[in-house]
Amino acid sequence: MPTTEPDLAEPAAAALSARVLQERAAPVLAEIRAGAADRERLRELPYDQVRAVAKAQLFAFRIPEEYGGAGASVRDTIRFVVDLAAADSNVAQALRPDFSFVEGLVAQGSDAERKTWFCRLLAGQVVGNAGWEIGGANGAISARITRENGHYRATGSKYYSTGSLFADWVSATALDDDGQPVSFIVPRDREGLRLHDDFDAVGQRLTASGTTDLDGLVVHPHELRDRRGFRDRRSPVTAFLQLYLGAVLAGIARDALRDATAFARDRARPIKHSTAARAVDDPYVRLAVGEIAARAYAAEAVVLAAAQAIDDAWAADLAEDTLVRASVEVAQAQYVAADAALRAGELVFDVGGGSATARGHNLDRHWRNARTVANHNPRLWKAAAAGAYHLTGEQPPLSGLF
Repeated sequence: MPTTEPDLAEPAAAALSARVLQERAAPVLAEIRAGAADRERLRELPYDQVRAVAKAQLFAFRIPEEYGGAGASVRDTIRFVVDLAAADSNVAQALRPDFSFVEGLVAQGSDAERKTWFCRLLAGQVVGNAGWEIGGANGAISARITRENGHYRATGSKYYSTGSLFADWVSATALDDDGQPVSFIVPRDREGLRLHDDFDAVGQRLTASGTTDLDGLVVHPHELRDRRGFRDRRSPVTAFLQLYLGAVLAGIARDALRDATAFARDRARPIKHSTAARAVDDPYVRLAVGEIAARAYAAEAVVLAAAQAIDDAWAADLAEDTLVRASVEVAQAQYVAADAALRAGELVFDVGGGSATARGHNLDRHWRNARTVANHNPRLWKAAAAGAYHLTGEQPPLSGLF
């Protein structure tokens, strides 16, 4: 982590807006996109790419203007996430904890928390997550935190520690002596915090989503975070968290379209009995690329529409009915985005012959990455929740884990 803290007294001096951030993002995204396929093929973790996003202050879309941010909409933020995922879906998912951290502070952070953390994020610092565990019921916590001589000690093992290897700070959750979940955030280099690069999924291999061990980790009282505000009621943060992964899927679909068109133009040959002299003139290549384009378009459209539903909930002071509608729209968008990205990742191979399967092209990464993200949010459950709402008025679960 940085050896010096940023000045927490004042927000960043430069005036930010969604437009300014979009302009800053353009060269950063181009740089990230340029090496994405090779990084994934060679399994090179995107340390520099994560830092480039942080240095450009691209976490600032949702940071309110009074704290030095752009005060932008959820829709503007999600549009950027789609762009980032289209450049490199690994980087986009690795930074989900940062954008979600900001959203949580916007929803329920104290003024002191906001001043401290927004300043750190605007200074280019990165937050990782170590909240989830494997084994037991989904969402269950076995890690423990106990009080000891004026501080606390946390023990346990976490998995799906998305982005933590790239981070300056790591957020985690453990159960206290009363069995209640306690959230805390500590410096990445704190003794007793051990992170492992052992994530071995078929896709999204560079998200640093592996194991974090809490080995008698000291946690100071000021590092505890009160996250009880939305525990028993519907939260716009949950909808944002879920939609973020839908945005990653939409970006994957768009990236598949880019690779499909490039392969058809530059490498593919018509099959022997085609009447076309060039692959781009073959009607079935055109059909495949057209379907990818349509699915990518649909994925992005529904994701942005669901983002607008979250914005509408904020505009209505988070009225319960608007939050329910947003939750339903997010579930529907996730289903469409997952279906679109998975199908796009398969159709890429229909624009070329056997050469399209060469490992060097790494075209299979689109399907692998889409499959991995989609498994984080089982789409059949999303569809069932939406169906229940439309049939009976049953509201989606408060948790995103459905």
